[in-house]
Amino acid sequence: MRPVLILVLVIFGLIVAFSGCNSYNKFVEKDTSVEQAWGNVQSAYQRRADLIPNLVNTVKGAANFEQTTLTQVADARARATSIQIDPTKLTPEKLAEFQAAQGELSQAIGRLLMVTENYPELRATDSFKELQSQLEGTENRIKVERDKFNATVADYNTSVRRFPANFWAGIFGFERKGAFEADQGAQNAPKVEF
Repeated sequence: MRPVLILVLVIFGLIVAFSGCNSYNKFVEKDTSVEQAWGNVQSAYQRRADLIPNLVNTVKGAANFEQTTLTQVADARARATSIQIDPTKLTPEKLAEFQAAQGELSQAIGRLLMVTENYPELRATDSFKELQSQLEGTENRIKVERDKFNATVADYNTSVRRFPANFWAGIFGFERKGAFEADQGAQNAPKVEF
């Protein structure tokens, strides 16, 4: 009877070890996918940050342009590019901080583009039109990459929480990761008045 019991225990041990190794490898694969998706998000935001100096320099050429608006854009860009998040530590708090800085930059760019409405000669220049078009395309890229990132994080978080894999996730130290959330007030449609 003893050899049968030992054989059963050895087989059970092998099954448990195989299950643990398999779960660990899946977590590593999904964690790497999250890191790659985060890199793509950062790349899209970096593209926007790289376009801003060109936009500011193009706008500076307009006579009597509001210097405070340009300063606000430059300051917001500096804050947004100073926040770096380690992809292994994508907590909701860190993502909220990153998102807040990027939101400030988006608002500053929006104010800059609104103020340019007062300068028809600036809006007519080819370089301004091209930069505005590139900025619009970049904002679309940011949205796409954020959506892909959120989908990748959701897949990762589901695997970390699913039973029995959650047992192995806890043992190996794989924790849930944060995702992008809608900005405060995003659920309220803007009011358009004529």
